[in-house]
Amino acid sequence: MPVAVGTGRWLMSGDLLHRFLFEELPVRGHLVRLDASWRAAVEHHAYPRAVSDALGEAMAAAALMAGALKFEGRLSLQVESPGPLKLLLAQCTHRHAVRGVARHEPAADLAEAGNLFASGRLAVTIEQPEGDRYQGMVPLTGAPLAASLEQYFERSEQLPSRLVLAATAERAAGLLLQRVAVGDEGARADADDAWLRIGLLAATLRPEELLEMPCRDLLGRLFPEDDIRLFEGTPVWFQCSCSRERVAGILQALGGDEVQALLAERGDVEVRCEFCNRAWRFDAVDVAGLFSTASPQQASPAIH
Repeated sequence: MPVAVGTGRWLMSGDLLHRFLFEELPVRGHLVRLDASWRAAVEHHAYPRAVSDALGEAMAAAALMAGALKFEGRLSLQVESPGPLKLLLAQCTHRHAVRGVARHEPAADLAEAGNLFASGRLAVTIEQPEGDRYQGMVPLTGAPLAASLEQYFERSEQLPSRLVLAATAERAAGLLLQRVAVGDEGARADADDAWLRIGLLAATLRPEELLEMPCRDLLGRLFPEDDIRLFEGTPVWFQCSCSRERVAGILQALGGDEVQALLAERGDVEVRCEFCNRAWRFDAVDVAGLFSTASPQQASPAIH
């Protein structure tokens, strides 16, 4: 399979998002692998294996979607369920900064639960700097996360898609294929056949191949009859947007009486970020400043 490759990081090393095109077919794709960014997201959390794998797949999917959709701001992929996996949240900005968090029942309940996506809903939200907000939702029906996201693209974006996701304790990865619209009726018939063939081939991709195989080799193994143009990888990294000012705003929203009660009970008020596990501590002087004309920036330094 001839693969035209740009210079630079194309071998699918860690923390890169690659875009590729089928030269003679109306199909485009993205490949992502998260190494250091994935480990940074979970290093302060003792997730059970099932939850960790699900979160890794979600973060890989969020990076793929951020690469495929045109927007500026932040994309959030959120799963809410009444089952043992209460919340799964993965976020990626248009600059490819990722983070994620999960909330779950005790590990024993997870072990007995089987499918983590048996019920609930999947929401994809895009928040843009000017205040515009877009959200699409699909129900969870017991299918894997990749299948639910394919349903989201079909319903919300009218964009036929195929996803393959995989995660381990060390790495998360994903492949996204999307069909591009064509106008000519005869061309559409040929595109239907090609899309069916591409989907069948993508279904043969094994998790270990997605996680370990260099990008060019992976595409060559899957699509040996097709000419593909592979673009240089874009870096992906872990970044948390928490700050002392944001936490101060949360405390102010709680109100002076409630914050003062916490202060009296504990001696100080500590808020810990669920994403990066960073702790922000406010003593009595800090709390007094929150509810006066003093600026939160003048408070004591953060505790790491």
